[in-house]
Amino acid sequence: MRTVEHYFTVPLDHFAVMDGSAETITVFAREYVSAAHSEEAASQLPWLLFLQGGPGGRGNRWGSLGGWGKAAAQDFRILMLDQRGTGLSTPLDRTTLPARGTAAEQAAYLQHFRADSIVADAELIRQVLDSPPWTIYGQSYGGFCALTYLSFAPEGLREVLITGGLAPLTGSADDVYRATYQRVAARNDEYFRWYPEDREVVERIARHLRSTPEFLPDGGPLTVERFQMAGAFLGGNTRVDGLHYLLEDAFVETAAGPRLSDAFLEQLQSVVSRRSNPLYALMHESIYGQGEATNWSASRMLGENPWFRPDADPLLLTGEMVYPWYFEQDPALRPLRDVAELLAAKQDWTPLYSAGALAANTVPVAAAVYSDDIYVDRDLSLRTAAAVRGLQVWETADFHHDGIADDGERIFARLLGMVRSGGRRLPV
Repeated sequence: MRTVEHYFTVPLDHFAVMDGSAETITVFAREYVSAAHSEEAASQLPWLLFLQGGPGGRGNRWGSLGGWGKAAAQDFRILMLDQRGTGLSTPLDRTTLPARGTAAEQAAYLQHFRADSIVADAELIRQVLDSPPWTIYGQSYGGFCALTYLSFAPEGLREVLITGGLAPLTGSADDVYRATYQRVAARNDEYFRWYPEDREVVERIARHLRSTPEFLPDGGPLTVERFQMAGAFLGGNTRVDGLHYLLEDAFVETAAGPRLSDAFLEQLQSVVSRRSNPLYALMHESIYGQGEATNWSASRMLGENPWFRPDADPLLLTGEMVYPWYFEQDPALRPLRDVAELLAAKQDWTPLYSAGALAANTVPVAAAVYSDDIYVDRDLSLRTAAAVRGLQVWETADFHHDGIADDGERIFARLLGMVRSGGRRLPV
């Protein structure tokens, strides 16, 4: 493959009156092209913009074209976006954000890092590249952004592919987390049927953490609730066995008795720390915020699902939920605690979708909905699909949330075929 690095200067606030004094930031994107195309032929290929999951995750860094990228590169130049605040775009973390000033000033800055601004960046980039309406591919949160794109800038779109990312268009974050807790509970049951021996390991780790202080390599405490975050492994076919491998060497015997092994602690830190993507913790609930405060929804919904409490017996593992204690126990998030509280209390989030525009949609759209997705609920997804004119759904139980990591080539080819089939349903 060949790659080209692109840096774009964009307004911090796309929706304010533009003048010479308006603040700008940098957005980075990397272009991937198959070496099977000559440079001249590649320059004539249409663009495909990939919007990755998150929020707060940078674009994928590929060493070679494989999976869906290999399939897409046959017909497209792929533009891998580092959404604002991530990767090589203007950075946003515990060291840069406080430079914005007070917690209130930081919160005001962060309101420009949601899907509406990401879409405005993308549309500006499309124009800079002198591209006609292009294809976009949204995975997870990238699918949420795709719905925002369809709502407010459909003229920039040729076709839209979405995997595990049909956001609820209405309702509160509470609706999302009620469904999420149910899905994650069912996934826990499924996991422990597959690996019944891991039930005792999980309970042993919890008992140990309640009586013995343990610390992750970054110096942060490992508490029971942080250990529960290992449930992030449950979100996919390709990752679920990784949970078993994590647990199998959890303990080592020492002169002072059993302790958690360095190997276990090192692996777990990569799951529970938000050092590399603080935007995820800060902004995750805001992706469901439209006209009302989210008010730590996942934490409040825990009250309706007490079997996920850290003192529950048996202990269940959690998933993508974000809790206030993140900003106390994660050293990388402690400096951001005050701004996180302000974001949770913010009531005037602007709309992310236009029901009218989606109901009148004319852009071909195809979405993979995973029947047992623990992060993007199947029922809520189908409700959204019904509200988008012409959206074709491929529902499958073959994959979980990380389906494109499992068989991305097949998934991409199927969705592309659907949007180009003139509305005809393809056989399973």
